[in-house]
Amino acid sequence: MADTAHPSNASTTTTPPTSSKPELDDSFYTWSTFFSILTNTAAPSTRAAYFHKKDLLNEERDCARCDADKTWLFKYSPIIRFMKHNIDLLGPSDGSASINETNVRCRRCDTQQSGGFDPEYGILVCANHLRNRGHLEDTLAHEMVHAYDYLRFKLDPYDLRHAACMEIRASTLSGECRWTREFFTRGQWGLTQQLQECVRRRATLSVANRPGCKDDVHAARVVNEVWDSCFNDTRPFDEIYK
Repeated sequence: MADTAHPSNASTTTTPPTSSKPELDDSFYTWSTFFSILTNTAAPSTRAAYFHKKDLLNEERDCARCDADKTWLFKYSPIIRFMKHNIDLLGPSDGSASINETNVRCRRCDTQQSGGFDPEYGILVCANHLRNRGHLEDTLAHEMVHAYDYLRFKLDPYDLRHAACMEIRASTLSGECRWTREFFTRGQWGLTQQLQECVRRRATLSVANRPGCKDDVHAARVVNEVWDSCFNDTRPFDEIYK
């Protein structure tokens, strides 16, 4: 906070200073808000405003880093290269259905998701929600499984059973539910049935957010109905990759 300036030699004709409260500058806002978030005393609206402002300030940097990591992954990541090859095999010979660097777009997102797939748009990656290149790899692999399923099985994301199957397969095959990711980033410390529990949890949450789903109970029931066939279907992999 800036201090109020005072003249070194007082004068009898000086106008008294006003009593208005000075505005907080960005540095005070950043550190004071960060401290309140760190100590869990910040209101939810304050937290949301803080991270929104931070995302706006870092948008160019986040997107540039995402684009650089995306280029690297399409060149060197085994799972991304494998998924791209299998998606290309399903699409027209002109490559119009391919998933590549041109239709994987790094953007700042105001939602909490890390990515999304649309048949017309391609893949959206939320650059401001990515922790590192490994997180981008998992996110990209997840959305590429959706792209594969859309081309291979003609799944309709508005059908809840189809949506549940898509999420079960994507969470199982992308690597985002492996034990290390659950343990170190999500605080899930179970040792038995960890993969299955993670996939069920993420699929149920996704289905619960669909327009046609009534509630969490409805979402869990739909996931259970398709669980066996979808969890055990590892195409295009021979087995769960990681």
